[in-house]
Amino acid sequence: MNTESVQTFRAMGCDVAVAGGDQAAVAAVLEEWEAAFSLFRPESELSRVNRSRARVLVVSPLFAHALSVALEMAAATEGLVDPTLCGRRAEVVLSESLLSRPPGLALDLNGVVKALAVDAATATLDGPGFVSVGGDLAVRGPVDVALPAAGTIRVVAGGLATSGTASRGAHLVDPATGRASDSCWEQVTASGAACLDADVAAKAGFLLGECGPGWLDERGIPGRFVGLGGEIVENEAWTGATQAVSACT
Repeated sequence: MNTESVQTFRAMGCDVAVAGGDQAAVAAVLEEWEAAFSLFRPESELSRVNRSRARVLVVSPLFAHALSVALEMAAATEGLVDPTLCGRRAEVVLSESLLSRPPGLALDLNGVVKALAVDAATATLDGPGFVSVGGDLAVRGPVDVALPAAGTIRVVAGGLATSGTASRGAHLVDPATGRASDSCWEQVTASGAACLDADVAAKAGFLLGECGPGWLDERGIPGRFVGLGGEIVENEAWTGATQAVSACT
């Protein structure tokens, strides 16, 4: 893809790159998600939900969708990526627009919101292109992407995401301890059918530490792991996927 067609700006606290679409349309989608879910905006719907002492609340369709996805991902990752951050997701009940949870139980949807926003923004593209927000990527058509600690990969469809400590420090919470993870990995990159799948997989792989590569392999998810000392580990699914792409190019 011609790099001259790439537009860049800031949104959701991250560097954003867009190709193949209208920057204003992408920016509007990202702002909608940030306005609803930012914990740094007191007026966001998530901030208002967390402040409320009511047990049952009516939430917007967008909020209900994001929370539903977050609960699904928590189940899929066996609680590794959990919107309650404390293993209490069973106490969160969502029925269409009605949310029930114990008063004082705060939600954090950052585990899925940025990736969902990227996928939604990519849907506005009018042809081949991509949307990248803070390194979380969704593509329409082949895009060559730089990888952490050197190297590149061609992403032909779906999404690619990286989680770790290199850019944002120790921000991923280990649900077993409730504290920042002390993973043996600095960065974990995963591929998926959408940015959401890739991002959740990357987070889970990071939090699982040494078990991450095998856990992703069990689910057929390509993963690339950069250790704290700079060593690079690619799981079997990653090696197989990159070989398949190379054979087709």
